[in-house]
Amino acid sequence: MSNNKPYYVTKEGLEKMKKELEYLTTVERKKISQQIAEARDKGDLSENAEYDAAKEAQAMLEIKISELEARIRNARVIDESQINSDTVNLMNRVKLKNLKTGQIIEYTIVPENEGDFKAGKISINTPIARGLIGKKRGDKVQIKVPAGTLEFEILDISI
Repeated sequence: MSNNKPYYVTKEGLEKMKKELEYLTTVERKKISQQIAEARDKGDLSENAEYDAAKEAQAMLEIKISELEARIRNARVIDESQINSDTVNLMNRVKLKNLKTGQIIEYTIVPENEGDFKAGKISINTPIARGLIGKKRGDKVQIKVPAGTLEFEILDISI
């Protein structure tokens, strides 16, 4: 994630990323450094599987830290006061009726890393969210998902 593409997050999402970064840099880095030191103390590094595994874990951790730092650097906090409910957009709560089953469901469309299906939050990158973006109350939409095509009517859009 070395580009400068904006990364949209909620205020809570940004705080969560900052806490994760702090944990990775203060706790996980120390753990891996200790693992490397312990493996190094066991002697010959050329055939030391523990040392190789610890170095691999260190490389993976540094990649994760670097990606997280880039996301935080490029983060653009969503101003929820600027969101309207005329059409479905990021941060809207959408009430849908499944036209096949009659089931009523509600989702909040959130930035890509803040999805939590159990909490009713779907990532903007999901097929359902992409199919709803830009639609209005009363619109009927057909959305292709891996299991087939779903048909919804948009009952309400709120903030």
